[in-house]
Amino acid sequence: MPASASLIDQIVREGARKMLAVALQAEVDAYIAAFADERDEAGRRLVVHNGYHQPRELLTAAGAIEVKAPRVNDKRIDAETGERRRFSSAILPAWARKTPQISEVLPLLYLHGLSSGDFAPALGQFLGSASGLSASAITRLTEQWKAEQRVFADRDLSGVDYVYLWVDGIHVNIRLEEHKLCLLVMIGVRADGRKELVALTDGYRESTESWADLLRDCKRRGMRAPVLAIGDGALGFWSALREVFPQAREQRCWVHKIANVLGALPKSAHPAAKKHLAQIWNAEDKEHAQAAVADFQAAYGAKYPKAVAKVADDLDELLAFYDYPAEHWVHLRTTNPIESTFATVRHRTKVTKGPGSRAAGLAMAFKLIESAQARWRAVNAPHLVALVRAGARFERGVLLERHESKDAA
Repeated sequence: MPASASLIDQIVREGARKMLAVALQAEVDAYIAAFADERDEAGRRLVVHNGYHQPRELLTAAGAIEVKAPRVNDKRIDAETGERRRFSSAILPAWARKTPQISEVLPLLYLHGLSSGDFAPALGQFLGSASGLSASAITRLTEQWKAEQRVFADRDLSGVDYVYLWVDGIHVNIRLEEHKLCLLVMIGVRADGRKELVALTDGYRESTESWADLLRDCKRRGMRAPVLAIGDGALGFWSALREVFPQAREQRCWVHKIANVLGALPKSAHPAAKKHLAQIWNAEDKEHAQAAVADFQAAYGAKYPKAVAKVADDLDELLAFYDYPAEHWVHLRTTNPIESTFATVRHRTKVTKGPGSRAAGLAMAFKLIESAQARWRAVNAPHLVALVRAGARFERGVLLERHESKDAA
């Protein structure tokens, strides 16, 4: 069995090597052909083949393969810089030692508990090589991720409109520090319906001031006020939102709210209470939801007033999503986009297997979300998001058409 498995791996890697070689050669041939008419005074071509670069090892999803990239001699001079032009492969950049897929999995493994010294023994045998997986290489990669995160945190936001905004505070264990890292995460829905990471920073216990600093920074960089923000009611975010973007509406996350309500009820009452609460957040429209709230109050108000108060006190914020397109309700009533991305990170329990510093943890989280973002799907009925921003009204989840009044001639 091991011999067969090894043979299969060899066949896959050899096939990948040959395909990559063909692709690189085709890329170079196309580049040279594009400038075949450009010649020097003696009539010689300015762009020609020039042998091959030194072989190098590339880590891919198929394992480690040897790459021998063709080389180009480009004698043309750039009119602006006065320097010779250089061929740069779009398939295999000069600095690449790992494919993007391998680079994406490293922060994910790091965040999920693999320390920098464990990469070589853990992945070396699987990939067929430990090249580029040493502790020092991972450390250098971490520094690169930190730099990318800083660039992301300073980018201009004036050209993007986030109509909906999910927020949450995620706690990550730090191996070399006593306190956990609190990541303040904001994910938005653009006017075209696509989800996107808006901001990620470290805060202090999800405090109002930490959230206010983040929102002020986003506003300074050009961010518009969201139409609706969704988050846990316990966050200091809400006071900060009212200060920085007072025009934004608030929606409490039903997942967090249900957990809070059940915490105020005996376990024996949980099954029935969950059904009552589901009738509220999964109602046909706001009117039916309000009727379901009345039923919940009648069923539990006398014995468990604290549990009922957790719903009644935040009722407007819990039912806000009903004022938007019905197609968006499933997205707006919870912070699931953040929860699902950080599910495994939130449930880690081994302190010794976390990132070694707050800066490293922030960089790792950024790379994790950046990788996951490519797989996020747009919200349902994305064309309605722009209408929400434009102030269109929805009744029972349906767009209200505007009818022009008929004036007598």
